[in-house]
Amino acid sequence: MDAQSIIADRRDSRKHTASSLAFLAKGAADGSIPDYQLAAWLMAAYLNPLDEDETAWLTLAMADSGERVDLSGLPKPWVDKHSTGGVGDKTTIVLLPLLASCGLTVVKMSGRGLGITGGTVDKLGSIPGFRLDLSPQSLKDQAREIGLALTGQTPDLAPADKVLYALRDVTATVSSVPLIVSSILSKKLAGGAETIVLDVKCGKGGFMRTYEQARQLAQALSDTGKKCGLQMRIAITDMDQPLGTAVGNVLEVQEAIRVLKGEQSRFSQLCIALAGLTLEACGLQPDRATGELVATEAIASGRAAERARQWFRAQGATVDVMADDSSLEQAPVMQELVHLGPSGWVASVDPACVGSVVLALGGGRKKKDDVIDHSVGVELFVEVGSKVKSGQPLLRVHAPSDQTATTALKELSTAIAVIDAPVLQHEAILSII
Repeated sequence: MDAQSIIADRRDSRKHTASSLAFLAKGAADGSIPDYQLAAWLMAAYLNPLDEDETAWLTLAMADSGERVDLSGLPKPWVDKHSTGGVGDKTTIVLLPLLASCGLTVVKMSGRGLGITGGTVDKLGSIPGFRLDLSPQSLKDQAREIGLALTGQTPDLAPADKVLYALRDVTATVSSVPLIVSSILSKKLAGGAETIVLDVKCGKGGFMRTYEQARQLAQALSDTGKKCGLQMRIAITDMDQPLGTAVGNVLEVQEAIRVLKGEQSRFSQLCIALAGLTLEACGLQPDRATGELVATEAIASGRAAERARQWFRAQGATVDVMADDSSLEQAPVMQELVHLGPSGWVASVDPACVGSVVLALGGGRKKKDDVIDHSVGVELFVEVGSKVKSGQPLLRVHAPSDQTATTALKELSTAIAVIDAPVLQHEAILSII
């Protein structure tokens, strides 16, 4: 068996065997298959997608390419959460401590940003000292102590996915449904959870632009997850505008902290809804509505914020960002975009435009090894349905220089559409599988 034959099989639409995909995953993990051959296979797999069996085999092979976290002995339920990624999606930073404060054990492995969608690892990496390289044993020990732990993709956990994940970002193969499914679920299997709640983003700011595409991905995740022995609940959520008011690593951490402290917004409503769904899926609450009440109380009482403080401290944070987030890195230049037209209502906020601007400012990666500027981003003052007046600021750019800020504002000048009639806000959750 060799990589060239596996590439040729995929190119010519011949079905892989479980053993050939195990060979591919092992080669990605140990470096015996070079990046250029893996990239060729990824493009072939994008053009000739894996079927349901192949997707499950690749998922299991990537999970088995390293260690798996054994959560035996920790309080149940064992839960993991994942989002397919969207512009401004910092839900994990809120949801993990919120769920832990409600009695769940949450162990999660997260990835870096892909294109215009930021990654949880990059966001948490903006907190000074925050460790993202926990070993499987460290994950388990920390989860036993405070009920939650998160790591980036270490050499120990799903190492094959770490390699393929980075290559997908730079080979235009990110949107392949089978590759998305195997990437997501291999990390879930490696993390040891039994119940998985997935947030599939749908709209201009996610990988799945239409509801039909999102539904296809959600169904593929559900089918593959069941083949791999996981209990699945999936929400399809709106991503036709940025999620929340912040896009950019530090800015998103600060917004997540505000929500954990009780700030109410469309973003906080989504976090509460996903928490309620998770509590229902685990059997701790009889239905989602009751779960939402429990989650709301956990925030109002301060338990969720305190659990977040314990989490940050446990993973090495050298500053107490829950007490004072001004210690986070700040961009040297801030400029605002002002609405110069007549008064009206916001009809749309283009998430792809906002995400692309943040990427251009240095807040994401264009190439595999790009270094991220955590401080840059866009702060939004309006959302779909907001009423605006002439002269009102619409957004603020956080940039490394006056020149980049000016360029960003020019790009963003068409991102927000204002019309002369009231606009209804989209529902945050479109459907649940």
